[in-house]
Amino acid sequence: MVYSEVNNIISIVTGGCGFIGSHIVKDLLKSGRIVFVIDNLSLGSFFNLERYENNNLHILQFDLSDRQHCINAFNIILEYGSIHDVWHLAANSNIPAGVENPDVDLKDTFLTTYELLRLMKQYDVKTFHFASSSAIYGDLGTVKLHEGIGPLLPISNYGAMKLASEAQASAAAESFLERVNIFRFPNVVGTPATHGVILDFINKLASDSHELHVLGDGTQQKAYLHVSDLVDAMFAISSRKIDVKIDVVNIGPVDDGVTVRWIAEQVVARISPDAKIMYGKGNKGWVGDVPRFNYSTDRLQSYGWSPKLNSSEAVLRAIDEIAIQQGY
Repeated sequence: MVYSEVNNIISIVTGGCGFIGSHIVKDLLKSGRIVFVIDNLSLGSFFNLERYENNNLHILQFDLSDRQHCINAFNIILEYGSIHDVWHLAANSNIPAGVENPDVDLKDTFLTTYELLRLMKQYDVKTFHFASSSAIYGDLGTVKLHEGIGPLLPISNYGAMKLASEAQASAAAESFLERVNIFRFPNVVGTPATHGVILDFINKLASDSHELHVLGDGTQQKAYLHVSDLVDAMFAISSRKIDVKIDVVNIGPVDDGVTVRWIAEQVVARISPDAKIMYGKGNKGWVGDVPRFNYSTDRLQSYGWSPKLNSSEAVLRAIDEIAIQQGY
């Protein structure tokens, strides 16, 4: 991990009780920062942070899509001093839920961003680290997805609201921000898992150890990155000295990924070796699912960073971690 040793610097981590946010919190605390987590606990849990037992860690339960909640959270934090930066990971991460009810992504993914940036301007907070997604690209088939490609045509409400959030951050950079890091995530695996294909498969086998029903025909192929590599990349990017205000970076492995069929087979082998795998039809698991994409990480590699694990290694490690998490 790359970061500078700092003291008495306040960082906000939104969604810090969740999967990726809890790892960001851990490493910020290691660097000596005072960390304020703001989370509505819709997916995250206090338990994910209890293990850190650090006097520099403060957890606030607020809904950042609500303007008054956001103001209340900032007022508490500002009693401790000025805010150095915001790591914004709060969002709806359940893509099918957003398809069923678009208000979920409007509220949890976009409005949280909008309200945060509004208060950052009011209180002169100059640095914004934003967790975006490969979902902003949409379904471009086998076209190499690089940071300069366009037009961007997301096919899920989640992707649409992440793209809108990127645009809002860009406008804020023109107005008042001095540094914006936009991290475009791939599929991220590891613990503490709250959602995702591996957890879904393990939970299905917990309910029926004889059959595993897979959404789609299993040919969906994507790149997977372990959360430890993801967080390491985020700190490497944020610590760079750059001449521009906005740095947009795809984060991911350098391989072509693995198929859902392969993941299903590995989960069955770990959890219930005699289970029969039952596949659905078509190459999409749900509306808004991008079945296959070719993710370019050339920009990130040019920064001198590469992951320790490839997609298959990341998935195998995550299967074991999530199996233990779920009591196997």
